[in-house]
Amino acid sequence: MNVPRVLAVSARRALGDSTWSAWCAELARAGVDALQVREKDLDDRALLDLTRRARLAFSRPRLLIVNGRMDVARAAAADGVHLPASGLPTRAVRRTVGKSLLVGRSTHVVDEVRRAADEGADYVLFGPVHSTPSKAGRLEPRGVSLLAEAVRIGVAVLAVGGIDEPGRALEAIGVGAHGVAGIRAFLDPTRAAALVAAVQGATNNP
Repeated sequence: MNVPRVLAVSARRALGDSTWSAWCAELARAGVDALQVREKDLDDRALLDLTRRARLAFSRPRLLIVNGRMDVARAAAADGVHLPASGLPTRAVRRTVGKSLLVGRSTHVVDEVRRAADEGADYVLFGPVHSTPSKAGRLEPRGVSLLAEAVRIGVAVLAVGGIDEPGRALEAIGVGAHGVAGIRAFLDPTRAAALVAAVQGATNNP
């Protein structure tokens, strides 16, 4: 499976009037090529149900990725598992799933990128590149220069954190990022489509 260029991270409680299945389908229509189900408050059954509904609405060739849960990913016929920075070791997960699932990892410093690459991650999220409410008071923005350093490790890097408009997506691609990821920009399918168009334009015409 190819590493996605544009990855939406779910935040179902922020969707407002949109229903989960309708939102997933709107992302697919907007051209988003991967959706990460990241709903830490749900119990196992509810998370599996939500992921299965996402799979129906966000069908292949779009990629469905589950945060931290290999078992749920497999049970819901998802395409990958995404490991938090403090989650299971990448090497152990890769050994377990082989090449049957994409394996991604969240990273915040360049050494974490290097370790994830050495242990077999298919891609990493690196950030926050810019300030973002989800990391306010917990992680300082890493900036574009550190993103460029992370890219030089050689694993596919998706920029995350404040990548909420096309200019910032183009800036990330410009320093070598494979793609972009985020939460807020994808709550509105129109904004998501604008990010998709920017990334596609930059990666098709490097």
